[in-house]
Amino acid sequence: MCGVRKTGNRVRQGLLILSTLLASWLGMQAVHEFGHVSGAWVSGGRVAKVVLYPLTISRTDLAENPHPLVVVWAGPVVGVLLPLGFWGIAAAVKSRVAFLLRFFAGFCLLANGLYIGTGSFGRVGDCGEMLRHGSHAWQLWLFGAVTAPIGLWLWHGQGRHFGLGAANGEVDRMAVVASVVVCGASLVLGFLVGQ
Repeated sequence: MCGVRKTGNRVRQGLLILSTLLASWLGMQAVHEFGHVSGAWVSGGRVAKVVLYPLTISRTDLAENPHPLVVVWAGPVVGVLLPLGFWGIAAAVKSRVAFLLRFFAGFCLLANGLYIGTGSFGRVGDCGEMLRHGSHAWQLWLFGAVTAPIGLWLWHGQGRHFGLGAANGEVDRMAVVASVVVCGASLVLGFLVGQ
């Protein structure tokens, strides 16, 4: 009987870890693109298309972009602040699944920080736009140097919630359900928004 329970624990643990990673990747792209869209709205731009298709890298295409520097920086800035806000609210109300939002915030900080900080060297994606429109490379490096370590700090000590270490595979069932549902909804959203 103990072996069956342990197998069940490991299945739930695996579901939690995999769905959290996939939902974090998809969610990070969504909040990053929401940042670009918000930047366009506040700066008088007009969005032509947002791509969140799960099998590609997300992007936001603009029909009009009178302030490209605002739009391009809004992606990573909103892309880190919004997840921090989600986690802050969940932590303040002492939600059982606040650790999932903490992981997500850490993921967004790390992903955006590495993307902007290291992307500056190859002028990759948003980084090329930032540099073309007047940002200095040191600004991109500073963004990465601040956000990526905070992302790692947010992840520190969270392994127990994912059944790692002394938790020995034990995870919160509600967290598993929440993570799988959010992951599924993110996939559906991505396919609906399309290529």
